[in-house]
Amino acid sequence: MAGLESIAGIHFLHPSIGFLALALVLAFLKNEHYMAWRWLLLAPPVLAIVSVVSLTFGPDGARELASLNYLGQTLILGRVDALALVFAHVFAIQALIGFIYALHVPDRGQHMAACLYVAGGFGCVFAGDYLTLFIFWELMSIGSVFLVWLRKTPQATAAGFRYFLFHIFGGLFLLAGLLLRHAAIGTFAFTAVAPDAARYYDYIILIGFLVNAACVPLHAWLPDAYPEATVTGAVFMSAFTTKTAVYVLARGYAGFEVLAIGGLVMCLYGVFYATIENNARRILSYHIVSQVGYMVCGIGIGTAMTLDGACAHAYAHILYKGLLFMGAGCLLYSAGTAKLTELGGLASRLPLVMIGYMVGAVSISGMPLFNGFVSKTMTIAGAAEAHRTWLALGMELAAVGTFLSVGIKLPYFAFFAKPKSTVELKPIPWNMYLGMGISSLLCLGIGLFPQTLYSLLPFPTDYAPYTPWHVLQACLILGFTGLGFYLMRRIIPPHPSRNLDFDFLYRLIGRGFVKLVSVPAAAIDNIWTDVYEKIGLKALIQAGFGTSVFDVKVIDGVLDGSAKGVREVGGTTVARSQTGRLQDYLAAAVALGLVIFAAVWFVG
Repeated sequence: MAGLESIAGIHFLHPSIGFLALALVLAFLKNEHYMAWRWLLLAPPVLAIVSVVSLTFGPDGARELASLNYLGQTLILGRVDALALVFAHVFAIQALIGFIYALHVPDRGQHMAACLYVAGGFGCVFAGDYLTLFIFWELMSIGSVFLVWLRKTPQATAAGFRYFLFHIFGGLFLLAGLLLRHAAIGTFAFTAVAPDAARYYDYIILIGFLVNAACVPLHAWLPDAYPEATVTGAVFMSAFTTKTAVYVLARGYAGFEVLAIGGLVMCLYGVFYATIENNARRILSYHIVSQVGYMVCGIGIGTAMTLDGACAHAYAHILYKGLLFMGAGCLLYSAGTAKLTELGGLASRLPLVMIGYMVGAVSISGMPLFNGFVSKTMTIAGAAEAHRTWLALGMELAAVGTFLSVGIKLPYFAFFAKPKSTVELKPIPWNMYLGMGISSLLCLGIGLFPQTLYSLLPFPTDYAPYTPWHVLQACLILGFTGLGFYLMRRIIPPHPSRNLDFDFLYRLIGRGFVKLVSVPAAAIDNIWTDVYEKIGLKALIQAGFGTSVFDVKVIDGVLDGSAKGVREVGGTTVARSQTGRLQDYLAAAVALGLVIFAAVWFVG
């Protein structure tokens, strides 16, 4: 076998190991010395790339390369096949790009959270059983929530708590489903579920997966939390959580009709909200919902071509969405805001950011020569070949909204619109430009040479994206969308307000729950206060009076009598009783105890 095994005698180097080790090392380093230790950030992703690439040269077919026996269960840590490798491949590349983009950050806490997050993603991809999947699934949740909290703003803190609550909700469904499944069939093995053989526990697990996939209406955590994450944290988060969910859906739930319909709803719902948003990172967050919808829809259709399309689009999406978040992150880092109403005319002041962002924008819009075109059209063509015409048309319609909001509206009002922003710009570090440059080259390279991506897909494909019809169709959609925006550019400017989504419903339910709990609690508290004032307070006063009498008559009487005895008798008897020896006092205590016991026994 070629690869690590033949080169260094290593059977399987799990990509998560390097990230977990780095997180542990960073715990003992100091932020003040980050200029020295920051280069360590590049070691785990480089090792991950070497490991994943070596696995692609191994034998075909599924392999279980690493397992662990623990508490009577076998945890499969290294199930390797074509489906796992295509996701691991892009995860490793994006991890390297993300840590390059974050090299200037001195906060080791952010890097530790990113390491745990990425390690969780790799662990899920190579998990061969539900227990292993659940462990790494929760590790992703823990790492990602700190990428939100470590921005250290009140908005980030609140959004992080809502994000964490949502993922606890999804994790509990996953845990309940896998336990019920084990009780029913006696195994934790993570295998595909046939749509016509799905049981209730399979659907419980599916709900847990759909939470992480941001499926409408379980999606509000994403546009709520991602815009509040740290500048670099949002780049990582755009790549791993939802695409890990896409992976597990492709692994376990291909062909489920509910996914085909739900995916189309995601496509259309996401672009609608993205079109009316003002915050650049919130626009991009809604487009994660929309673009993941293409993948979920392809998985739901369930043919070899649509599954390949879902995997290809996940690969392309991670690259161009990371690039878009890097561009928006540069705006936030340099200008101090990502709101379109506070930006404008920055193309001449941040030309490299504008160029990098536009590469990502035309990629997500499906423009020929870029990676989004060679992946998105595969899913749409697969839907048409499967005679799912309405699904294909719906995805084409979503493409119009994508180009309108991300490809035209956002860059126009951020980089070209007047009046020009006069805000003082903070210099952007070189590593942020380098991260954007690498992503831009990959988006263009895959678009020019699509076979480099198609060769990684789980099913063999002869799909040809650059047919005259595909190219003409894409150009017509993009051209007419651009013309429509030009004609309406003066009547659709962004507004400095936030549009409430399903989070309005969640907050309404939350407030209702608080009232449901607090109103009865307040009533009980009022009743208890009245009872205490009328009965308890009087009883307490009487008890206090009784203790006062006891203190005066008994305790003071004993002490006063002892003092009188010492004064009148001369203290001889008392002095003799105070020998100072512990054994005498113990003997006296035992004797007194025996006397009391005898008295009780005699009376009884």
